[in-house]
Parts: sequence; structure tokens; C-alpha cells
Amino acid sequence: MTLLYTDVEEELRAAVRGLLADTCPPSAVLARADSAAAGGVPYDAELWKALARDIGVAGLLIPEEFGGAGASAREAAVVLEELGRAVAPVPFLSSAVLATQALLVAGGQVAGELLGRLASGEATAALAVSFAASPYAPPAPAASLGEDGTVTGTVTGVIGAEAADVLLVPVRLSHGVGLCAVDASSAVRGSAEGAVRVTTVTSLDLTRPIATVEFASAPARIVARADGLELPWVWEALARGAGLLASEQLGVAEWCLTTTVAYVKERKQFARPVGSFQAVKHRLADLWLEVVGARAAARNAAAHLAEAPAAGPLGDDAAVAVAVAQAHCGVVAVHAAEECVQLHGGIGMTWEHPAHLYLKRAKADQIALGTPGDHREALAGPADLPAPV
Repeated sequence: MTLLYTDVEEELRAAVRGLLADTCPPSAVLARADSAAAGGVPYDAELWKALARDIGVAGLLIPEEFGGAGASAREAAVVLEELGRAVAPVPFLSSAVLATQALLVAGGQVAGELLGRLASGEATAALAVSFAASPYAPPAPAASLGEDGTVTGTVTGVIGAEAADVLLVPVRLSHGVGLCAVDASSAVRGSAEGAVRVTTVTSLDLTRPIATVEFASAPARIVARADGLELPWVWEALARGAGLLASEQLGVAEWCLTTTVAYVKERKQFARPVGSFQAVKHRLADLWLEVVGARAAARNAAAHLAEAPAAGPLGDDAAVAVAVAQAHCGVVAVHAAEECVQLHGGIGMTWEHPAHLYLKRAKADQIALGTPGDHREALAGPADLPAPV
């Protein structure tokens, strides 16, 4: 195993970064955030189309037999790093990572059909589970599947629902639990019976909105079933998603560090660059060390996920790597964003500067898919240490 980036990964990074530089500069993200605050659509559909179809990021984790790229978590991690650096308002994490992982673990004919649609960029999916759900304690299904094959229930805190064509819904069955696919296209949205209603709620991160999804006797197809109350598809999707989310947090932290260093070199106080003051140097040097550590943890998690079977359970080594990455990267991203705001001085406190977008994304990511405390507690057993009291 190596944590270094391969030539293929660097080429993928260059393609994604070039596209984002041309179509998703900070000014465009700020304008879309303003639009979202006023009730507009937060996601950039044209940018997602270019990423999904022209570069092929939508099908990175999907096997070639379903029309995907057959790549690994390492390549997906590189994409998430770049999306984090741009706080790009696209549903990559919700569709190409969480929903795709759930379908890969579920398997079967329906899952294969959906994976083909996702790989081509024809459709976008979302896993109807709270973004705050911990992989160590997956929530019980909030919806149920009736005898007539329709889903009824309400799920809160869902990301990517506004942009989804298909919603993957964990449901209670008469015997056991299941995963259902519900059409969420505009033709069935609404508040009437037999419809899906997606209501966006106020979110800290304006570039990744959260929604409440209500199912009112919505027609559904069963993707997978399981006896008992455990949801293996949800657990695996959340665990693998948490490991890859660390790479997005790394991208956020890197942008904050790079932008702040560039600013303090130019900003002058007392006829000297602010960056020449020893106190500022020390703060940025400490932050650089934290970001380097975050990169090692995120790459380690991606490497272990790449070696794990796509449709099987995570091994102990991969689970530990995921927990370490999330316990560390979430804290580093928030600290980097805070330093970015503070060391930019007055301009860093304004709405016109994008620093607040990175702080909000970092904080929202920190409490998503398990808090750092959840992941540290999960490490207590493998590390043979007592859990926090």
C-alpha cells in the first residue's frame, strides 16, 4: 500500500480542478449561496452534468459491468479533495458515494439497473438517511412499505434529495427490513397522495442543503431485504462515506491554509507583510503540520477502502482507518477554517469573502456521518483503550 498519488489520480485531479476553476470560482459559489438563501436552487446542474458525463465522476465507484469506471475509493477521494477545495455545490457525495455504496452492497437486478443509470449520468440518487447518522449506530427505518408496494413515512436531515431522481429508502417490512427505490422525479413531487414531498430546511452549509422527505403512499421497488432489524446497506454506505468524507475535509483545510498564506504575504501592517510577524508564522506552521497529518489519515482511509471488497463488509483495518481519519480530519478542517477567517482580519468576517463558506462546510462535515467523538469512541476497542466517560 502506498499513500502517494498515482499518475492516474493526478490526471483526474487536474481535470476536475481545471473544470472547477473555469466554472466554479468562489464568486459563483457565493452567488449561488445568495440564491439558495433567497429560496433558489443551491445545486449547480450544469457543473454536475460536466463532472458526471464529461469527466465521468458519477460512475467512478461503479463496476465496468454496469457502465462505470471501475475505479476505487482512491480516485473518489481525489475528486472529493477538489470538490472540498471549491466547496462545489454538486451531489457527488450523496449520489456517487453514499447511494452508490448502498446499491453495491445490496446487489441484485434492481440495484444493477440503478447503477447503470447513475454511471451514465442519466440519473442522480440520494440515500434517505439523516446526514448526521453515525455508522456505529445506524438509525431505524423511518418509513414503512405497505402491502400495496408503497412507502409511507418521513425522513429528516437528508442531503442530495432536491437533486435526486431516485431516493433509496430504508423501510420496515412485515418481516424484517428492506431498501426501496422511490422515483423522485418532478412528475411525482408534491403533497398529494402517491407523491414524494421534499422540503428544504435551513442549513448551516448553504452549498449542501438538508431536506425533510415525506413519502405519502409513494410507489416503490424493493432493492434488497434482510431479516431482523439490521440494515447492512445503510451501515456500509455510512462507514465508507465517512472514510471518503475525510478527503473532502482535507480539501477544505488545504484551501484555507493556501489562501491564508497567500493573503498574509500581501497584507501589510506597520509597513511589513503580516506574514512576517512571528506569531502569525507559528500559527500557520502549526496549521501546516495539522493539514499534513490530515492528508496522511485521509489517504490511509482511502487506500484501505480501495482494498476492501466493494460489496462486502469492511475489515477491521479499514474500519480503524476510517475512524482515525474522521476523528482527526473533522477537527483539522474546522481549525483551518477558523484560522482562515481570523487571519484574514476584517475582510474574513464579510459575506463577500468566501471564507465563511469553508467554515460552514467544515463545521457541517464535522458533525456528519458521526462526530469526532463517535469515531474516537469506536477506536477504543481496537486500540485496547478505555472509552471516553
